Amino acid sequence: MQIVFLGTSGSWPTPKRNVSAIAIKRGPEVILFDCGEGTQRQFMQSKLSFMQVSRVFVSHFHGDHFLGLPGMVQSMSMNGREAPLDVYGPRGIERLVTELLSLGYFTPGFAVRAKELPPGGTVDCGEYVVRAFEAVHTVPCAGYVLEEKPRPGRFDLERAEELGVPSGPLYSRLQEGESVMIGGRTVRPGDVLGPPRRGRKIVYTGDTMPHDGLMEIARDADVLIHDATSDAALEEKANRYGHSSSRQAAEIASKANVGLLVLTHLSPRYEDPTSILQDAKTVFDRVQVAEDFTEIDVPYPE
Repeated sequence: MQIVFLGTSGSWPTPKRNVSAIAIKRGPEVILFDCGEGTQRQFMQSKLSFMQVSRVFVSHFHGDHFLGLPGMVQSMSMNGREAPLDVYGPRGIERLVTELLSLGYFTPGFAVRAKELPPGGTVDCGEYVVRAFEAVHTVPCAGYVLEEKPRPGRFDLERAEELGVPSGPLYSRLQEGESVMIGGRTVRPGDVLGPPRRGRKIVYTGDTMPHDGLMEIARDADVLIHDATSDAALEEKANRYGHSSSRQAAEIASKANVGLLVLTHLSPRYEDPTSILQDAKTVFDRVQVAEDFTEIDVPYPE
C-alpha cells in the first residue's frame, strides 16, 4: 500500500503545491481523499492513473477540496472509462455532485454514484473498510479512517507436516479458514495458524482543529495525515479558522502512538516549511511534511 500526495496546499494552489488530494494505491485500486482543482493533471505527473480511482472521499465543501471532481470525471470519460465511480462525503454530497456534473453540455459516459457518509458511517470495500468521523472545522467536515481487515495468522509449516497435511491446495484452504480432512481426521485452521494479524491503518483528518476524539480515532495508526495549516507562531489564528498547527498535530500523534505523522494542507504563506517541521519535531520525532508527489510506502505491521 502506498500513499501519494497529489496536492498539499491549503486554500489555493501555489507554484510548488496544488490543493488537497491524497491518493492511496492498494493493489490495482486507487482510493482518493479530496479532489482539489487540477487533480487530474497532478495524476498525470505522478506514477498513478486517475483511471484507477474507484472511490473518492470528500472531506467538506470548501472549494480547495472538491473543485477537481468535474474535471477529473470529464477526463475519465474522454479516456473511455466505463466502470462506475463512487463518491462519498458529508450531507449534501449527492446534490453537489449532481450540480457539478450538470455544468455545460458534458455527460459522463459512466455512472458517478454519490452517497452521503455521516460521522460513524462505514463503507465495506471487501479487504478494507473506510470509516467517517466528524472533524472540527468552520463547516461540516469529515475525516476518514482506512483500515484493512485482520489477516490470517502465520502458517506453521512444521505443525502442518506433523499433522500430515500435504503441501499444495490444502495449505491454501486452511489459510482461508476452511477445515480439511486428513486420513479421517479433521485439521482446523487454528491447528496450523497463529493468531490473526492486524491490517494497516491510515487516518486522514481533513481540515480540523485538534480535538480529544481524534486521539482515539488515530490510536496506533500506521500513518496519520494531519492538517498543519500553520506553525506554532500562528496557532491561534489557525484554530480560529478551524485548522491546526503542526505542533498540535504532533501532540495528537504522540498521544495516539501513531507510526508516522505526515503534515499537509500548509498555508500558502509557507514557501519554506522548515518552521512547520521544526515545531512538530519538538513534540514528535516520526514526522515529515508532505510535498506534492511525496510517496510513502506503508508496510504490513508484521
